[in-house]
Amino acid sequence: MTDTIEADLLAESEYVGRLYARLDELRAEKLEQLERTRAQGAVGTFQNMSERDSFATLYEDRIAQLDAVEDRLVFGRLDMAANGRQQQPGDADSAATPRYIGRIGLSDEDLNRLMIDWRASEAAPFYQATALNPRGVRRRRHLMLKGRSVAGIEDDVLDETWLDEGHTHHGEGALMAALREKRTGRMGDIVGTIQAEQDAIIRAQLPGAVVVQGGPGTGKTAVALHRAAFLLYEYRDRLKNAGVLIVGPSNSFMRYIERVLPSLGETGVVMSSVGDLYHGIHAVPEANRTVARLKGQLSMAKVIANAVRNRQRLIPEDRTLVVEGTRLVLTPKMVKNARERARHTRKPYNEARETFVKVLVGELAEQLRRKLEESAGQSSTTDRSYLPQEVRESHDVRVALNLCWMPMTPQQLVAELFATPHLLAAAAPHLAEHERDALYRRAGSPFTEADVPLLDEAAGLLGDFADPLEGSRTAQYEADVENAKAALRNMHTMLENAGIDGVVTAEQVAGVNQETAVRLTAAERAVADRTWAYGHIVVDEAQELSPMQWRLLIRRCPMKSFTIVGDIAQTSAASGASSWSQALEPFFGDRFELEELTVNYRTPAQIADAAVRVAQAAGLRITTPQAVREGDWPPVLTRTTADGVQEAVLAALREELEYSAGGLQAIIVPQQDLARIRAAVEQVYGDRVGSGSGGLSQDIVVITARESKGLEFDGVLILEPAELVDEVDGGVGDLYVAMTRTTQRLHVVHARELPEGMEA
Repeated sequence: MTDTIEADLLAESEYVGRLYARLDELRAEKLEQLERTRAQGAVGTFQNMSERDSFATLYEDRIAQLDAVEDRLVFGRLDMAANGRQQQPGDADSAATPRYIGRIGLSDEDLNRLMIDWRASEAAPFYQATALNPRGVRRRRHLMLKGRSVAGIEDDVLDETWLDEGHTHHGEGALMAALREKRTGRMGDIVGTIQAEQDAIIRAQLPGAVVVQGGPGTGKTAVALHRAAFLLYEYRDRLKNAGVLIVGPSNSFMRYIERVLPSLGETGVVMSSVGDLYHGIHAVPEANRTVARLKGQLSMAKVIANAVRNRQRLIPEDRTLVVEGTRLVLTPKMVKNARERARHTRKPYNEARETFVKVLVGELAEQLRRKLEESAGQSSTTDRSYLPQEVRESHDVRVALNLCWMPMTPQQLVAELFATPHLLAAAAPHLAEHERDALYRRAGSPFTEADVPLLDEAAGLLGDFADPLEGSRTAQYEADVENAKAALRNMHTMLENAGIDGVVTAEQVAGVNQETAVRLTAAERAVADRTWAYGHIVVDEAQELSPMQWRLLIRRCPMKSFTIVGDIAQTSAASGASSWSQALEPFFGDRFELEELTVNYRTPAQIADAAVRVAQAAGLRITTPQAVREGDWPPVLTRTTADGVQEAVLAALREELEYSAGGLQAIIVPQQDLARIRAAVEQVYGDRVGSGSGGLSQDIVVITARESKGLEFDGVLILEPAELVDEVDGGVGDLYVAMTRTTQRLHVVHARELPEGMEA
């Protein structure tokens, strides 16, 4: 048997070496093509240069993909029955060519297939075949790689006739081996161990909304990411230009998952936390739960609309304006007429303002013309076409028109709304006074995650900022065009000598003097364009989203093609959902499919059961996925005094680090204790300690329950569970999350009484 194992390992190693050799060949080929393309330089027509840049981008993307799949390039092999069907009694022992399953598809120079992309239909049996429905599979082999070498093989035999042949190898199992691996602070893909119920969701069709409900440890985040990779493979023609957006709860979470999709061969997906969904704004968490609840209500869309409309002001009485020494009169009737004409365009605020300004500048210029002719006794035939420009550039006119209809950015509108009580009262008359008082904040305060959908709402109503009173940039561009025409006449011979064949316009040359547009990928363009419509959106921890955040996301994907992932029992946000129907029906109606994951792969049963007891004692209706392993340790509860909390945490941490033996250890603490506990731990363990979005690279992480959402650790130490409950107004969602982050051990340190259900 040992000889058989060694022989199979040698054979598999030789084939894997062949696959890596082909990977190296492709990488070298693309690098050579890229260097050759770059060497062409900036010569030829603008079309030629554009094509060169396109090819360079194509080669760069392919090189990035080939680099990203280096680790565990191949992980599976399928031995199929002849003609893809299960061998029947009397059949000749003629097996089909083995199918190797890997991160991407590979073929040799003669286009003979060497490895199948895991997303291809031919690879589906690797995940879906069972003893009851083998789908033509005789043996499924898992390849465990270490670097570029085959370190082990695991076989699942689905054809009983192979059991007697001795060519099968069994051990702990690929899934259990993966579950017992030490955590690294970065999420790994599960492409080699996807289970059948997960695969069914991953390969679901693109159109519509799929909701993936799953308790802690069911792999719902991994399923969502692998589904994104599958959709980009299966529907590439539909998604390559529109793209896919992945939204997560925090920057810690986004950093945790950022390597998964590149490892699956996809590098062009847009990833964003809820605080970064508005380009240019890095929002902070909303600490005030009352404010988060109020700003998350759909009625805030009307508040923002009112705030925009209220900025289109009338004047109570005539106003005198001086233009080049001549006194003009701006009347309330003139302003009202201009405002109505601007509103009738139905354009966004800043664009409609152009009409408002044009109307009033025209009327004031006519006033000025009449007064000048009356004072000079000149006829109306005198050329006075310059008068509108003089009116437009007048200080008095600019001030008056801006007071009536000030150009606004979304940031200005939202910031001033909450910093100016009378503006908020006018825009939100339905709110009680104490609610408006809660929303008030001082000017200059940072934007919060609850502000992001309000900024997006305002941006849609305001439109692009273009001040019609500013004509200098257009005038400069026109001057540049004239200069360019003269330059081209003088430089024609020189351009030919430089290899440019004359297909150059004055406008193109003038554009060089303007702000140069950098060549962007679809993903990069999507990030910078608030109006971008994605082909598909994946939302993780979706139970935490407010109605206004959902409204923002629907605007980003009008086709409503979504993968929605979460667990209602883990809701802790003030404006989060208590059911999927409550969250989604206002936007999707009943047009969403609910799928449920039923197996807990991460959390040992002893710890998962304790978390379930806490949730059920609080009255939560939760799914209880079946844990795949019992675990070696029950939860450890350490009682201390209020004065001894810090020392108790350090003592418990010493104990847990011994058990974890180099694993990743989290200390989950109430927000109010974060700085104090982190400082105490850093004093003892120095640079081994991390915190926040950048802390997952360290082996000790001090973090809040909110920041821990979606993450996993070898060991978790929770400080003062009762305070975690108090932080979210008595809800146990954050505590439930914190208890289920561990893959091995859970240790609880407390001075206060434990929440109901924590003690068995």
